[in-house]
Amino acid sequence: MKKSTLIVASVAGLIGFGAGNAFWYLASPSWIDIEVNEALAEEATTTLLASGSFADADAIHKGSGVAEIFEAADGRRIVSFSNFKVTNGPDLKVWLVAHENPMTARAVTDSDYITLGVLKGNIGNQNYQIPGNVDLSKYKSVVIWCEQFGVLFATAALK
Repeated sequence: MKKSTLIVASVAGLIGFGAGNAFWYLASPSWIDIEVNEALAEEATTTLLASGSFADADAIHKGSGVAEIFEAADGRRIVSFSNFKVTNGPDLKVWLVAHENPMTARAVTDSDYITLGVLKGNIGNQNYQIPGNVDLSKYKSVVIWCEQFGVLFATAALK
């Protein structure tokens, strides 16, 4: 009797531990904000190539602020976010997307896209380097994308 109780308690403890970790990973971004405040280097602001304002993807995934693409005199290109805020979530990435204004996950994944890396924070000014071989004329928007679950969080259509 004691052995079976110990086995049941051990299994229940392992399940509880796993469920607690899963809950923390998925839900904690809802109440934890990561704030970033990067300055855009003056030499990077030589030429403004495009800009757009972030919009909500839906009632749960919200975004605001401005995305701007700058080219420096040395040819480096940077996506800069200012006054940026987005709903936090797991595995968020910054993508350049060919679709002009993707408002659904399908519109994003059906388009050509490239990742610029992990979102540094869900609040604040931040910068992302664009690889030199990227043809910017092909990409019409910047999106915040949850790569693990394929969820669109926010979109900035570039003009």
